[in-house]
Amino acid sequence: MRIVIGEDSPLFREGLAALLEDAGHEVLARAPDAPALLAAVAAHEPDLAVIDVRMPPDLTDDGARAARELRRRHPGLGIVLLSQHVEVRHSVELVSSGRFGYLLKDRALDVDDFLDALRRVAAGGSALDPEVVGRLLGGRGGGGSGARSGLEALTPRERDVLALMAEGRTNAGIARRLWLTERTVEGHVASIFARLGLTSTDDDHRRVLAVLAHLGHAAPWR
Repeated sequence: MRIVIGEDSPLFREGLAALLEDAGHEVLARAPDAPALLAAVAAHEPDLAVIDVRMPPDLTDDGARAARELRRRHPGLGIVLLSQHVEVRHSVELVSSGRFGYLLKDRALDVDDFLDALRRVAAGGSALDPEVVGRLLGGRGGGGSGARSGLEALTPRERDVLALMAEGRTNAGIARRLWLTERTVEGHVASIFARLGLTSTDDDHRRVLAVLAHLGHAAPWR
């Protein structure tokens, strides 16, 4: 993959670049602030941009705002936001556009999972941190009464499956994580969509978007 990094911490920025290059990826540019990030993506046209949510000049949500601008300018760009803390107000809005990931910075410590998440996003999928998914599924900013009642009707196992779906996992990946057969997972997925009033599809990315859009309907952070 060809990657641009947007990160103001020199230590984390260089460590991330070294990790990506050791994995065989090409780091095209390292941007220390949001304006430099926008310029670097325009100049290099990467496959993926890995962006800190909080960057200069304001050190608030400059990275997230730059990500939204990048999505407008470069619809095919994979975008992964990194954050120290869960800030779900950025998740639903950007995930609906596809090719998006939202991970806590600590997730980079699990190198294999982190690199797998980047590959999924660059390939057109989604990758949400389990803590972000947990916040969404926990009802903090869930949708209307229909969404809440649908979630309340899920069994504990169906909630486990839904959380892994929202992370961008395929049925095969969910089966491996939960020690289930793929056929069993398929049954849980069908039940989840039925309870939530959603139409199933063979496209894993679209089903993630459908679930998150349903959960995030009328969410206060949008």
